[in-house]
Amino acid sequence: MPNNYPKLHNAAWPGLVGKGADSEPPIGLDTMLELTANADVGGVKFDGIDLFLFDPHVSIDSSDEDLKKLADKVRGKNLAIGSLVAPVWPPTGGGSAMGLEADRKQFVEQVRKACKIGKRLRELGIREFGVIRIDSASSPGDWAKDPETNQKKIAQTFRQACDVAETFGEKLAAEGEICWGGMHSWRRMVQLLEMTDRPRTIGFQADMAHTLLYTMGYNAPEDAILPPNYDWKDQSKLDEALKKLTAALRPWTIDFHVAQNDATVKGSGSHDKTGRHCLANDPNGKLNIPHHAGYWLRDDPPSGQPTKRIKHICWDGCMFSNETMMKPQTWNDILAVMAKVREQHGWSA
Repeated sequence: MPNNYPKLHNAAWPGLVGKGADSEPPIGLDTMLELTANADVGGVKFDGIDLFLFDPHVSIDSSDEDLKKLADKVRGKNLAIGSLVAPVWPPTGGGSAMGLEADRKQFVEQVRKACKIGKRLRELGIREFGVIRIDSASSPGDWAKDPETNQKKIAQTFRQACDVAETFGEKLAAEGEICWGGMHSWRRMVQLLEMTDRPRTIGFQADMAHTLLYTMGYNAPEDAILPPNYDWKDQSKLDEALKKLTAALRPWTIDFHVAQNDATVKGSGSHDKTGRHCLANDPNGKLNIPHHAGYWLRDDPPSGQPTKRIKHICWDGCMFSNETMMKPQTWNDILAVMAKVREQHGWSA
């Protein structure tokens, strides 16, 4: 029997992230749902979609009636809802996790609202699994002004967020990216999770594009794993680097983004520079997506057993142009590589 786990999800937030007045117009949720539902590769379809809880997609202050309409809309496309992104950043109503008391209180409040929505969507039968995604909502530059104090503040804020998540039966996943202070290197990311010390409630969200930059030491040269001036033709060194990286972070990983990266950074709109998401078949992509996904999805890569902790995987392709995103072939190509990841590292249940 072909593998039916992990389920294959698309992300709706590429229609919002990096868009806006100083970039391109956002792409609405209805359009993102339509593009996702229409993708088809030999009968394989997307099983669901992960959402950003922010206007104009899904308001963090959605009413119960709003959520019922959302559930009906997604169900009408034969999709499920998975992980939810909490809008914890100051421009979206949140606050820095290492900021003043009022900032940190607002951060936790946004997590509370997201967890409440997550629970209600579970009750509505549209969301069987998934996490609430967070980060530090702080820049590496501000964090570096007092690294140890700021790291302790972020961990304290994360513990408060965990207290809230537990009351709703939700789990939090911190996405490591070079643009988030205290999470901008793999060593600091592990340190932060250990300092938070709530392994039953908070884990790591691994994105293949962002974590590739961890190995290169972007924003943290002292934590680089790959050598300077690395020759990308030497696949063995990349494999060794990813094995070291995933050995440290895989035990914490509870949510996973399939993505491609060309080993450069990019920002657009108001989004700070981070790992460049490339198309699945980008000739400049440095990752062998199905192969390297196994370093995250198997207990002892590359040949160990599937972890089975992660019930769904999501494609993340932030900051693609609207022209690219509106092409059906874009999503078929993405779905095809997602299916290969499941074929190689999934299971049947």
